[in-house]
Amino acid sequence: MKHYIAEKWRDLLVFNGLDTREKIWALEAEWFEEPNYRRGGWSGVSRIELKLPLGGVVGVFLKRQQNHITRTLAHPFKGVATFAREYKVISDFQQHNIPSLDPIFFEQWKDKGRKRAVIMTEELAGYRPLSAEEYQHGGKILSSDESKQALFAKLAELMHAMHERRFQHNCFYPKHVFVKQLGKSAFDLRVIDLEKVKQPWCKRRAVFRDLSTLLRHSHGWTAEDKYSFFQLYRGEQRLSGSSQRLWDKLCAETEKKK
Repeated sequence: MKHYIAEKWRDLLVFNGLDTREKIWALEAEWFEEPNYRRGGWSGVSRIELKLPLGGVVGVFLKRQQNHITRTLAHPFKGVATFAREYKVISDFQQHNIPSLDPIFFEQWKDKGRKRAVIMTEELAGYRPLSAEEYQHGGKILSSDESKQALFAKLAELMHAMHERRFQHNCFYPKHVFVKQLGKSAFDLRVIDLEKVKQPWCKRRAVFRDLSTLLRHSHGWTAEDKYSFFQLYRGEQRLSGSSQRLWDKLCAETEKKK
């Protein structure tokens, strides 16, 4: 798909004068992250606020890129815009009920030979990254066994949803999982940064890659925390032979990459 606009956002975009790619591209906005210059082009992110008709604002993230492509098996020579790939993954995740970002606007086009793309998503207001202090050992959430188990169960559920469809995130760092606490032991999770998602033929490859990345970079978790999460992910209080072999392999990978 080369163009998308969420119906529930259409009137608000019109109200803010941002209902076309030209208007969105020309918008002056500070960079939330400094532009990334590589792949023969550039890509940058801004946070903007849309005015509401009855007062107040809502935050959204606007990503713009030019000649920023990645080569895939389907497009080995010309490549495809990284945002086009990200938008497709967001759409696939929505279709399979995998909690991620809510897209507002997407379009890709050519302008005088330059490949451009924009993608706008709703800000995850009230969410905090899993790398935040409260989700580390000794933090507010992990200090409570009840809250910790509820969080780990929700995280395991999210990863299962991806892996059952053979989605391999490829960068499943704690900073790419956002958490919103809904109650003492209730959480909503979203996964972001989907540009590198793949669908390998073998589900086991996706499982190992994402678990390895998460566990190696969960620096604020104890060894017991990591083992407890792994048990929940596998759905086993006492690990089976195959689960134990996977755990041993994950531990070996962690030691190798220290």
